[in-house]
Amino acid sequence: MSHVLIVDDNVTNLALFRHLLKKVEGVESICFEDSEKAVEWCQTNEPDLVLLDYQMPIINGLQFIELFRAIPGYKDIPLVMITADTEDDIRYRALELGAHDFLNKPINKIEFLARIRNLLALRYSQMELVDRATWLAIEIKRAMADLIAREKEMVLRLSKAAEHRDPETGQHLLRMANYSRLIARELKLTEAEQELVLQAAPMHDIGKVATPDAILLKQGKLTDDEFSIMKLHAETGYSILRDSDSLLIRTAATMALRHHEKFDGGGYPDGLKGEEIPLYARIVAVADVFDALTSARPYKKAWSLEDATQFLKAQSGSHFDPQCVDAFFLAWDDVLKIHAMYQDDHSLDIKQH
Repeated sequence: MSHVLIVDDNVTNLALFRHLLKKVEGVESICFEDSEKAVEWCQTNEPDLVLLDYQMPIINGLQFIELFRAIPGYKDIPLVMITADTEDDIRYRALELGAHDFLNKPINKIEFLARIRNLLALRYSQMELVDRATWLAIEIKRAMADLIAREKEMVLRLSKAAEHRDPETGQHLLRMANYSRLIARELKLTEAEQELVLQAAPMHDIGKVATPDAILLKQGKLTDDEFSIMKLHAETGYSILRDSDSLLIRTAATMALRHHEKFDGGGYPDGLKGEEIPLYARIVAVADVFDALTSARPYKKAWSLEDATQFLKAQSGSHFDPQCVDAFFLAWDDVLKIHAMYQDDHSLDIKQH
């Protein structure tokens, strides 16, 4: 059902228009003698077409158009002004304000019906376009969600690939990713940034897939030469992930390259110092080391939470960004929950805590 709003202070004209509109199928007429009340009605009701007289008390036709077009969503609703042939200046002003068409007094019935049908057809087309645009927006959102889901799956699978070669990981990826998100939260990063950190963090050691087994799986301490080879995993991880169109993969590439840089400049591969090190890498460094310390390895026992805590605080400002260390301890209650919840006998599943 199409709703045609008729605003005219002449009762005879209202009756005529209502009678003529009965000849148009699927149309309901809403009539107002009082233009002020018509404006009030429009605040909560949306017409499909407006027929509007110019000469009315209180609010004339031009004023009505201005008020009507100011209502959100009413910019393109067809509007016809009824004027006399001699009122050219009024017509020009009505067009500027948003009138679509005019009807001359006295009304020609055939012309009236033809214009009404044409303008209602225009309205139908507008509504179809709106519906189409809404449908397209929903489909695009769904497609983007699918793309993001596949992206996250790829990150997780690549992370697992590194895990299978490195006996040190276990649930390390899961815990350190969630620790990283907690740090990002306490640093007041946005929800989107926190989620990005959570999803990218597991990729930080992907470069270890290229580290020789003799070094990666060695039980004892590495020699200087072996350690030099081990350090290459940062640049290897970056080379695997860089230049992606994906923000997630690019973020992971930065984490891979920079998570072994130290705040005082003593890290690798480039000895960056302080805020030269990207924030996400500074976040991951704290989470990564804390979980490595508190996890059992073939070559060491797990440190106690107290000892690991003392280490982070002692290295704040040298190895670690002090703000990231402070943020980590601000979230300490949640850190303990993650530490207890995701032990090495759980299946890997990166989840937002």
